[in-house]
Amino acid sequence: MNLFFKILTFVGITFIICIIGLYTFAFFSPKIELKSANQFSIYDDEEQLVFQGSGSQEWVSIEDISPYIIDAVISTEDRNFYRHNGFDYLRIITAFIVNFRADGIVQGASTISQQYIKNMFLTFDQTWSRKIEEAFLTLRMEVHYTKDQILEGYLNTIDYGNGNYGIGNASRFYFNKNVGELTLEEAIILAGIPKSPNNYNPVSNMDRAMNRARIVTEAMVTNNKLTEEKASNLFNSELEIYGQRNVNNLRTLMYYQNSVISELRTITDIPASLLASGGIKIYTNLSIEAQTELENSIQRNMSGTDFQVASIIIEPKTGKIKALTGGYDYAVSQFNRATQASRMVGSTMKPLLYYAALENNLVSSSTFLSEPTTFVFSNNKTYSPSNASDRYANRNITMATAMAVSDNIYAVKTHLFLGEDVLVDVARRMGIRTKLQPIPSLALGSNEISMIDLARAYSTLASNGFKNELHFISRVEDLQGKILYEKKSKTNLVLNQNYVYILNELMTTPYNSAFSDYSTPTFLNFGSRLGRKYAIKTGTTPSDRWLVGYNPDLLMLVWNGSDDNSPLNPRAADVSRTIWLETMEAILKDSGNNWYEKPENVVGVIQNSITGELTADNRRAYVFYYLKGTEPRAAAVSNQRR
Repeated sequence: MNLFFKILTFVGITFIICIIGLYTFAFFSPKIELKSANQFSIYDDEEQLVFQGSGSQEWVSIEDISPYIIDAVISTEDRNFYRHNGFDYLRIITAFIVNFRADGIVQGASTISQQYIKNMFLTFDQTWSRKIEEAFLTLRMEVHYTKDQILEGYLNTIDYGNGNYGIGNASRFYFNKNVGELTLEEAIILAGIPKSPNNYNPVSNMDRAMNRARIVTEAMVTNNKLTEEKASNLFNSELEIYGQRNVNNLRTLMYYQNSVISELRTITDIPASLLASGGIKIYTNLSIEAQTELENSIQRNMSGTDFQVASIIIEPKTGKIKALTGGYDYAVSQFNRATQASRMVGSTMKPLLYYAALENNLVSSSTFLSEPTTFVFSNNKTYSPSNASDRYANRNITMATAMAVSDNIYAVKTHLFLGEDVLVDVARRMGIRTKLQPIPSLALGSNEISMIDLARAYSTLASNGFKNELHFISRVEDLQGKILYEKKSKTNLVLNQNYVYILNELMTTPYNSAFSDYSTPTFLNFGSRLGRKYAIKTGTTPSDRWLVGYNPDLLMLVWNGSDDNSPLNPRAADVSRTIWLETMEAILKDSGNNWYEKPENVVGVIQNSITGELTADNRRAYVFYYLKGTEPRAAAVSNQRR
């Protein structure tokens, strides 16, 4: 027994000596710059500041912060804040026991000091080396600063959701008040947000924010910062939420900014800790003009609707993402449907298929029979696709007609004729990273793909066969102007430019009246509003509406749909088309009618748009393009296949 106590005493003394040694070493280490946490600035493509995380001009002194906020935060996050030296050892032991019994993480033990240090890192990977580094930095902060200084820094840098870092920004955004003017109820609401900014901010989730407020209130009562009587009389009337900022008050801008931060965290050239750079300046490809035009069109056309929206605007020759929205209003829903959601893409898969067909010896006037068809396979399985509204030509139609009216039977026959792996391989070559299934319905876009993944493939078509890496960030600097990262252009020619030109011409048929026949070209009703030539493709599923269109200057994708996959009303298709048309035309209003230069090895032949026969009928005349030597030279040459 004496040996046991000797060992226990030795271990205890050794532990105390180690702790003293660590605190002593931390004391003689350089001071941490408290304002480094979340200190970053984001600039647009004109190098104008559009967003700032915590920074000196946003800093609020502890004396100017409402005592209600201080009491609410300490009671909720770290009730022993003024009594420990960075680590609440009793709380750590308690949390360990609770989590061990629950066989999972149900209780945390991070102090305000530890949370503050964690916010000084761009990524949140919790490796052992990171945890050790954070622990030592916590010690350094505790020995160099007073508790009030640490609390002041924490409150000025913590994330309060909707792009608001720091209590000053949050107070103005949510309640249109200086932080010293907050009521007790408002302070409680704000104190509850950092636990989960997306879930507990009162703009998008008032019910959850109120549930969280009740937890904060109970913690204040337990910590003797609030009486039971006063607590019971709180929140008897509805709070007035402001929910907007006075500068760059675009509802969709935060979707772009969050995408920037996500990309930033993948760049290995930048120190993971903001302490290493003292803060960073991020220069992006954002066009405020494009973002504004996109948002204005969304607001005009989606007011009163019950479905969602996503859109990406890209400069195809560089891969620069100029604008993006992942929803109708970031304050209401932070889920980024442009980068995080995977949806069935419908007929927007067909241009990829028809490029594969051109590359495998079909031509733009190649025909298949458009009629109700049941495909029977060797395992006795069947597949019976249908055209929109069950409209069929009941005769051979050309690839150009199939593109114009989005004929599903033609697409599936082409897909099966080529072999189901061909489309998978071509899509991967164009840039799609999603694993695609080589099945018959792939030709009709049955595979779920994210918008940004689909944009990679279309960017390759829009850039005349060159695959560019899509990106938000052009360069990153530290606060002294030293370049930490600069995007290097990497282009790779992955497609045959002759066939890309032919395909891009085929994609002008959806607004060409020469293809009105058994069905109407999918964009015909909007064609008269186009101010220039575009390649366009629509896509439809029961719960999705897509419009993708481009010219050499700009590529834009628009999606409208329901998050829960419920069927859409017919108006949704017009909404996506209108948003695309209004935004593209507004952005390109001062540019010329730019189009792709026809390769020398491509020739045009005037033919009947529907049958592909050589014709002089102006009503049906359409210029079909061919690789030189494959063009028809006599009437009725149509390469018919069934």
